[in-house]
Amino acid sequence: MAGPGNPSGDAEYHPLVGEELLNAMFYGLNVGVYVMSTEARILVVNPCGADLIGRPPQEIVGADSHALLHRDADGSVGPRSECPLLAALAAGRQTRTKEAWFERGDGSLMRVGWLMAPYETDGEPGGAVVTFFDFSGRQEEIQRREAHMVALERLADRLSLVAEVTTVLTSTLDVHEALRRLVRLVVPRLADWAVVDLLGPDDEVLRVSVVHHANDTHGNVIELEGKLPAPVSWESKSPLQRVLRGGSAAIVGPESYAGRPDSPIEEVQRNLFRSTGIHSGIMAPLRGSRGVLGALTLGRADQEQSFDPDELALVDDIARRAGLAVDNAQLFDRQRRISETMQRHLLTPLPRVEGLGMAARYLPAPRGSQVGGDWYDAFVLPDGAVMLVIGDVIGHDLQAAASMSQVRNMLRAFVWDRREPPSLIVDRLDNSLVHISDAPMASLVLGRLEGGDGMPYQLHWTNAGHPPPLLITQEGDAHFLEAGLGVLLGTEMAIERVDALVPLRPGSTLVLYTDGLVEAPDLAMETGLARLRRHAAELAGRPLGELCDQLLQRLEPEGSEDDIALLVVRVP
Repeated sequence: MAGPGNPSGDAEYHPLVGEELLNAMFYGLNVGVYVMSTEARILVVNPCGADLIGRPPQEIVGADSHALLHRDADGSVGPRSECPLLAALAAGRQTRTKEAWFERGDGSLMRVGWLMAPYETDGEPGGAVVTFFDFSGRQEEIQRREAHMVALERLADRLSLVAEVTTVLTSTLDVHEALRRLVRLVVPRLADWAVVDLLGPDDEVLRVSVVHHANDTHGNVIELEGKLPAPVSWESKSPLQRVLRGGSAAIVGPESYAGRPDSPIEEVQRNLFRSTGIHSGIMAPLRGSRGVLGALTLGRADQEQSFDPDELALVDDIARRAGLAVDNAQLFDRQRRISETMQRHLLTPLPRVEGLGMAARYLPAPRGSQVGGDWYDAFVLPDGAVMLVIGDVIGHDLQAAASMSQVRNMLRAFVWDRREPPSLIVDRLDNSLVHISDAPMASLVLGRLEGGDGMPYQLHWTNAGHPPPLLITQEGDAHFLEAGLGVLLGTEMAIERVDALVPLRPGSTLVLYTDGLVEAPDLAMETGLARLRRHAAELAGRPLGELCDQLLQRLEPEGSEDDIALLVVRVP
């Protein structure tokens, strides 16, 4: 039954009173407690406090608390006048702090937080009770957490840097542009100097980039760039040559070149470290699918801290990614040169015909292989007529270029085989493509230009599904030649093709083009044709080369993924 002595009524209740309560509150607490007099002498200490202080109670009781315990962070005993605990004791006010130091019995320092509460005896100040906590372990845990956070932040920063490096390296296929972006990303985040060396033919070494960051500015030190003096020696122990031979990345410094140089390149490297003031550097190989392509060197001159093993691993990873980017860019550049050579052979030079002006341009697809299915052609027949061709085989890659070459050569053969209207020639070509060519569908305009020697010029043509030629008079009137239109090549449709004939007034300009000039994903053909007619009329009196360049500059559709062929002819 519940009552004043048994509040719950569930179990027998025994309240703590008198000395029993004092013992529980003072000696049973799991924190340090001592009581001191108004003169700061310790009157009593609880067991937990004695354990924390690291002295037996008999050494503590009676001692001056300031002399025994209170210390500055460096372990020295501060002036009593500056002790916050003594000041609070003298003022008789309660106070607490988390930033104090007690000296243990073994002389070590213990970081403590304490709470002091004054007490009275018979209405007079009697002293104070000090409760203190050991914060040393907590501080160590805080430091561990802070160190862990710093490590995580460094890791996140490095992962971010690697991601940025990957992005900039994959955003271009130009070797020098990729390396330029790379060094400006890692300098000054990792170093204040960056040097890039590439291996060339016969193991020659070309120093393509030396960048220094100072005063918030990147600068190329051109006088340190260029071809290094001698091929890589397989016997040299120079750090750079070791890396270029396939050695692993390494931390280097001026001491790496303290001895007598064993090669001209090592002499250059020693001068590099002297002139730049680099005290710590990392050299890492640029590796590609074909082996080592060069080396990346990062150096610290203005930054005091030396490179550490973690940074070595990071730079090695960056150099590996850079090596793959350089490898891809070099392969692309080699393919581009091959493609350009192929394109020059596929697009033959224009003939020189007295009285006639001719000009042509070819613009490859932006994402293609620098070649495609568009082509132009012009050649003179034995009877003096000039054959004009503009065509487009579906596609804008090497396969399209190869197919285009087949169509062009077959067309030339049919034109030379016999004299007949353009429509019959194109019809024979169309009937042959399915059987003796791999070419898919194609469009073209085949025209026979006749005249000269006092005779007026005229164009006899047929159109196999191609955008219509544009005729511009000397006065600037422009209109499309929409007659003679038939179906594409390769459809296998039995439709009779037709011819068209138009006289060309003196000074007229004929513009033949492929659809890449007037059509794009966001540009309708009708809009592109209208733009072509307007700009061509404005440029009617310009020289033909300038006319071609201006048309390409003004009309090349934004976002176009097609190649462009352009052929212009002007009669006298």
